[in-house]
Amino acid sequence: MSYQLLSSPLQGFTDYNFRNAHQKFFGGIDTYYAPYIRFNKKMIIKGSYQRDLNPEVNTSLNLIPQVMTADADQFIFAIKYIQSLGYKELNWNLGCPYPMVTNSGMGSGLICNPEKIDHILDRAHSETDVTVSMKMRLGYENSNEILESFSVLDKYPLKSIAIHARLGKQLYKGGVDLEGFQKCVDVAKHTLYYNGDITTVAQFKKMKEQFPSIQHFMIGRGLISDPFLPNMIKNNTTEYPKGRWQIFKEFHDTIYHQYDELLSGPTPIKMKMLGFWEFFSLATNNPKKTYKAIKKAGNQFKYKQAVADIIKEQR
Repeated sequence: MSYQLLSSPLQGFTDYNFRNAHQKFFGGIDTYYAPYIRFNKKMIIKGSYQRDLNPEVNTSLNLIPQVMTADADQFIFAIKYIQSLGYKELNWNLGCPYPMVTNSGMGSGLICNPEKIDHILDRAHSETDVTVSMKMRLGYENSNEILESFSVLDKYPLKSIAIHARLGKQLYKGGVDLEGFQKCVDVAKHTLYYNGDITTVAQFKKMKEQFPSIQHFMIGRGLISDPFLPNMIKNNTTEYPKGRWQIFKEFHDTIYHQYDELLSGPTPIKMKMLGFWEFFSLATNNPKKTYKAIKKAGNQFKYKQAVADIIKEQR
C-alpha cells in the first residue's frame, strides 16, 4: 500500500526557511504544514505569518496553512486570508498541548467542547468553500474526548483528521497511546493520519504494520532531530548517505545565515539556533556534550567554532 509522509508543524521551527532548506538538502516529505496562525485581540494577520505563508517563498513544496482558534469569526477571517493567497485548504489545530493555549480553550483544550467545534465548522462550511482538515490529540484529559467529538466531525466533509496519539496533558512525555489511536481507526468515518514518535525507520515500519489502513504519517520532532529520516523511510534504508555530516553542515549553514539576516543582534540568533540544537544534538554520538558545547558558545565566532568541532567529531 502506498503512503505519504507529512511534516507536522512545530511553532518556532518549521517556518519557510526550515522547510525550503529541508526540501533542498533532504527531501522525502510530500506535504508540509505551516505553523499555526494565531490571533491576539485584533483581527490581524501578523507579519511573521504573512511572510511564512507568502506563496513566493513556498514555490518548491506543497504547503497547507494552519490556524489555532476557538472563535468562529477568527476562523472565517483566516480562511479568507489564506484563500486570498491561493491556498484551498486550512488545517485547524486542536492538538497543541501547552497550558497557555489549552487554558484558553484552544488546541487540545477544545476537544472536550463538541458544541463549539460544531459551531465553528458549521460556519466554515456554510459561509466559505474552503477545504478543512483537522489536527488533534486523543483529548486533553482522556482519550474518550476525541471519540465523543466524532459525532460532530462526521457531519462535515473534512479532508482528514491527523491524530497525535497522546493526551494534551502529557505534553510530549510518556509513550504514545496506540490502543487509543486504534479505537479512533475503528469508529472514524474520515481519513485518519497518524502522528506521534516516528523518530526512526524502524518506528515508522512498526506503525505502518500496526495500522495497515493508515496511508498518511506525520513526522514532527523526528524531522528536526534527524532531517534525513523521511528520505530514508521512502528508500527503505537505515543507511545514511555518504557525506552525511557535510550535507547536514550545508543545511545548517543555510538556515543559520537566513535567520541571522532576519533576526536583530547576537542574542536572538543564539537562542534560535540553541532551540534547533536541542533536536540536532539527538543525532550525535553524545547529545548532552553536543548541546552543552553549543550552549557555552558565548558569541557567533565561538558558536561557529563549536559547530565545526561537532561536525568534525561526528565525521
